[in-house]
Amino acid sequence: MPVKRTLTLALAVTLTAAGATQAAPAAQPHAPGVTLAVDGGTAVIDPATLAVSARTSSGRTQHLSAPAATALGRPGRVHRANKAQAHWSYPTRGLEVDARVDHGRLSLTLTAHQDTKLRWPVTGSSGSLQLPRGEGLNIPTADPFWTTGEEKLAGTTLDVGADLTLPLWGYSSGRRQGGVSYLIPTDIGTELAFDTTSGGHLRTTAAHTFDAGAGTRTYTVTFALTDGSPIAPAADYRAYLAERGRLGSLKDKIRRNPATKRLLGAFHAYGWGEARTAAGVRRLRGLGVDRMWLGYDAGPGPMGKKAVAAAKKAGYLVGPYDTFANGQDPKSADSPTSVWPGTVYPDFCVRDADGKPRTGFGGRGCYLSSAAFERAEPARHLLADRTRAMVRNGADSYFLDVDATGELFRDHSAAHPMTKAGDRAHRLARMRRIAGSGLVLGSESAQAWANKAVAFDHGSATPVADGMWALQKDREKWGGYYPERAPGIFFKPVRLPASLSKAMYDPRYRVPLYGTALHGSTVSVERWELSYEKLPAEKTRRALLAMLYNRPLNYVLDGPSLTRHGAELAALQKYFAPLHRAAGTERLTSFRHLTADRRVQRTVFGDGTLTVTANFGKKAHDGLPGGCVDARLRTDDHPRRLCPADLD
Repeated sequence: MPVKRTLTLALAVTLTAAGATQAAPAAQPHAPGVTLAVDGGTAVIDPATLAVSARTSSGRTQHLSAPAATALGRPGRVHRANKAQAHWSYPTRGLEVDARVDHGRLSLTLTAHQDTKLRWPVTGSSGSLQLPRGEGLNIPTADPFWTTGEEKLAGTTLDVGADLTLPLWGYSSGRRQGGVSYLIPTDIGTELAFDTTSGGHLRTTAAHTFDAGAGTRTYTVTFALTDGSPIAPAADYRAYLAERGRLGSLKDKIRRNPATKRLLGAFHAYGWGEARTAAGVRRLRGLGVDRMWLGYDAGPGPMGKKAVAAAKKAGYLVGPYDTFANGQDPKSADSPTSVWPGTVYPDFCVRDADGKPRTGFGGRGCYLSSAAFERAEPARHLLADRTRAMVRNGADSYFLDVDATGELFRDHSAAHPMTKAGDRAHRLARMRRIAGSGLVLGSESAQAWANKAVAFDHGSATPVADGMWALQKDREKWGGYYPERAPGIFFKPVRLPASLSKAMYDPRYRVPLYGTALHGSTVSVERWELSYEKLPAEKTRRALLAMLYNRPLNYVLDGPSLTRHGAELAALQKYFAPLHRAAGTERLTSFRHLTADRRVQRTVFGDGTLTVTANFGKKAHDGLPGGCVDARLRTDDHPRRLCPADLD
């Protein structure tokens, strides 16, 4: 049985059975449509416009893409190699098209012979849009909040390779009407623009830039018919990764490095002040917290050997924050992580097309080229030496900021040129080296391409809306980097504006796309500046989402916060730990809305290993009070209940 069929049957959320419809006869040259048999029906491509539709096995017509929004010119002759492949061209635009069936999906690859741009596919319909912004959103396409509201998607554009945690989107019209999954394997150079149809529904138009210098002359889009589940596109992508040997496994990571097992059941926290000391660690363990990932930045007073030893004795993972992305003049650098030997700064700076260094994050120094580091590493061991120095205190984990995100660079330097794809490859190589050295590796908002290298990430669970970045820049409201032992940016409580709260944490719009694709491969956590206590008004919803998705909460801790919130943290971790230990290495197999208002939701992990029901409403449902969650392991006689507000 093919991998895809095995996975989708187990997930019980994706494609309908193959073979229900026989392949149509091969299209003749200049035929009005190219037909290919796909799982769940027959796809039809119009070579004149690139419009794509499908006739499903149930007899429905499904529109997969409207005609391209870019003029294509007259297509060349259609050539059929066999029933599962076709080829044609658009001579005036310099494009070749290969259409084929890929594990039951329709796959179109366009190759350009000149630099050009194509706006296609053009997708959208009534129903819901699935978008992997952070953990994932499931958006009713006619909802005015998303079409005309303050945090609207309409009128915005997202970089598929940088702004989405998974290179996909989807549409669904419900279980009876089905849906479509769109995967973009060639995500670099591709954007997704949002507008509205004349009927007021969200529409998405992908745009790919074919650029020889950027290495983006190839563009692939796959289409899959789904059963309409809101997590079907992510299940389709999980299958896609597995088919190609690109899906990681926490079980394998634990076998290679047993310390990784300590992620199971652990909350995550960055320590400051007393929390970085041996006494602070013992205090946390004394509260009953038996698993924890403890991190610390590289500023003044990092965790010393005694504190690290105490953390490991407590059963915790402990590791430094580091970044290889920034370089500054050592004489004026504002962070130890930006100081490098010799003339790494400025020699390794990424250069723009005009030859100027690319200014670094926050206007500090420059971004450093991964190509420059990779060229230097065999002889100079800059990264290996840096890593060893950071863990001389005995740390057994490592958080490498930025490397697993979509923040990639094209470097125009003559000394170390690279494309964004090359940048990604270099980052992946160095992350693999760190993980292979025995450290439990994490990174920021890990995109799917990094899932085999990292064991955990901070950020992929947060569906950050644009208003979040504007709010963080307001230091008076959000807090700054002082006081040094408890920076306001992490510790100052903030209330989100109503529109931002709705865009990020309203459970009616949330859906576990990232978890469906990668649960059991990595451990996903929210952004490190969004600790559980940072947003007090969101605590109940965030706790329920964490338990529903079987992922940890994250904190920032110092002495005063341990006093104020330590008992609550311990109670939440005590509830979470056995659930995550049992199911953290399993896949997310089912997600359902149990009520029409989407406020009661259920997930299943593995083959019934864990079932979680969360009630985000105010009224009880089937005995479960509002604001509470029931979790049941296969071995439980009764569900385990948590009502987070009762702990505060």
